[in-house]
Amino acid sequence: MDFELSEEQRLLRGSIDRLLADRYDFEARKFFAQEPGGFSGELWRQYAELGLLALPFAESDGGIGGGPVETMIVMEAFGRALTLEPYLASVVLGGGFLRVGASATMRAALIPSIASGELKLAFAHSERQARYDLADVLTTARKDGTSFVLNGAKSLVIHGDAAHKLVVSARLSGAQRDHNGIALFLLDADADGVTRRGYPTIDGLRAAEVTLSNVRVAADAVIGEIGQGFALVERVVDTAIAALAAEGVGAMTMMHELTVDYLKTRKQFGVPIGNFQVLQHRAADMLIAVEEARSLALLASMTVEDPNPVERRKAIAATKVQIGRSGRIVGQGAIQLHGGIGMTMEHKVGHYFKRVTMIDTLFGDADYHLAALARMGGLIAA
Repeated sequence: MDFELSEEQRLLRGSIDRLLADRYDFEARKFFAQEPGGFSGELWRQYAELGLLALPFAESDGGIGGGPVETMIVMEAFGRALTLEPYLASVVLGGGFLRVGASATMRAALIPSIASGELKLAFAHSERQARYDLADVLTTARKDGTSFVLNGAKSLVIHGDAAHKLVVSARLSGAQRDHNGIALFLLDADADGVTRRGYPTIDGLRAAEVTLSNVRVAADAVIGEIGQGFALVERVVDTAIAALAAEGVGAMTMMHELTVDYLKTRKQFGVPIGNFQVLQHRAADMLIAVEEARSLALLASMTVEDPNPVERRKAIAATKVQIGRSGRIVGQGAIQLHGGIGMTMEHKVGHYFKRVTMIDTLFGDADYHLAALARMGGLIAA
């Protein structure tokens, strides 16, 4: 199989690497976190100028027509730079629902605004009781004339406090964990009855708790087929997991590079500590974990649009397992080989570890997906 990037993909990688190298050092990141929304508005506009916000959308909808590999390139670069901007929330998650489930009218009205950076989306789905079960939805949607009335609460809505519109899941029928009966709605984040409480997450990004109290939504705000939203949720979340895997690989790559550089410069007993064989072995173990994660991230990107949902879910689950395990190996190694400085807020290696820890827990940690993969018979049939 050919893993070489095309000329266009190499140009994409080069352009975003140059932008982030020039603008996104660790000190700049601290200032960006203090801006409204917790990220750089100027860099968000530059992402739009580079076409990154239009990347995954079809050209007929005002996008560029990129695929999962292009998204992987962008997310890996974001992982290396430890960016704060809501690309995953707005383009991959929120935009993903528009891309694969919205009507042509809705896509035409909204995607150009996403591509220009004017419109930000967030996916309000997780609930406190649900843990990692995507089908566990207690938020209700009740038909009332030609519209719907929504009631419930959503937790850990990534960048929910900066979003202009929310993609909200709600249950029309069925029991709490039924796959059928779930619908998806696009609503204004400042609509009557919507309350948002934003807060910082452990990795330096932002999230929000969203409460819905008799929120009225028009029928034309429904995404996908009424009552059949679960399959759409699974598909878009799989796309997000593939993107997170690429981001995790970028963060792990930087943790390994920072650690190797530190081993070459930090001296003990008059020599660089990298001269000690036991530390060389630890750095080698970290490199193996990074490359294992990279291989599975490639698999996820290549299979995320597989029309067979079972095979797609197997690949995504296997990827999530490896990303979580590799993240722990690389992160713990980086912290321990840096010594006390690795635990300080002033050194960036600890911030990378926080991000890969968050990536592990988003949409199910390694243990959850290992159990799911076992129930599906494993990645490769016996």
